[in-house]
Amino acid sequence: MKILVIEDDPMTGSYIVQGLREEGHSVDLIEDGSAGLIQATVGAYDLMVVDRLLPGLDGVSIVKTLRGAKNRVPVLFLTALGGVDDRIEGLNSGADDYLVKPFAFGELSARVAALGRRPQLNDAPTLLRIRDMEMNLLTRKVTRAGRDIDLLPREFALLEQLIKRKGRVMTRTMLLEAVWDIHFDPQTNVVETHISRLRAKIDKPFEGDLIQTVRGSGYRIAAE
Repeated sequence: MKILVIEDDPMTGSYIVQGLREEGHSVDLIEDGSAGLIQATVGAYDLMVVDRLLPGLDGVSIVKTLRGAKNRVPVLFLTALGGVDDRIEGLNSGADDYLVKPFAFGELSARVAALGRRPQLNDAPTLLRIRDMEMNLLTRKVTRAGRDIDLLPREFALLEQLIKRKGRVMTRTMLLEAVWDIHFDPQTNVVETHISRLRAKIDKPFEGDLIQTVRGSGYRIAAE
């Protein structure tokens, strides 16, 4: 999933980001509430983890503004405000879950996964199809010609990006940013390696290749 973390404590923010990235998520970290709201409106995120006490704009105001704009991205409050009234206020603002600091990352991870499994009340498709392949973004299941395909988290994220932009070329830089959250050239062949592994799973065992290399540009899945 693509996740936005709005947390002003650098150590807590880094801890959350590292853990979520290790699980295969693409994560952005913002330390200011006002900047976080702007990022939330332009970033097309699958989920947000938000502190309540933030500089610039508090977490409750962020969520109320998003809900007022019909943005239904799932929001998990992660905050030191753990009183009953605090929880009620946070959930009534439009948040989907509430976790109190200090917290165990295992519980945060489980809550993020649970929110990711919920059907979203928006028009974004959760079942992607291309030729004889189906990709379910909720169950994380991929099939081709009726056969299950077991993908690792990065492979799944890579395939998701290509299918969502079928017919359009995704450059190496675009894939590094979308899948690995890398905003510089790491001088490695990580993209090429994962494309090769993905092809071995979704192309080689089947008739007709889905992933195309556009020399000098990048990769794409051709529109039907």
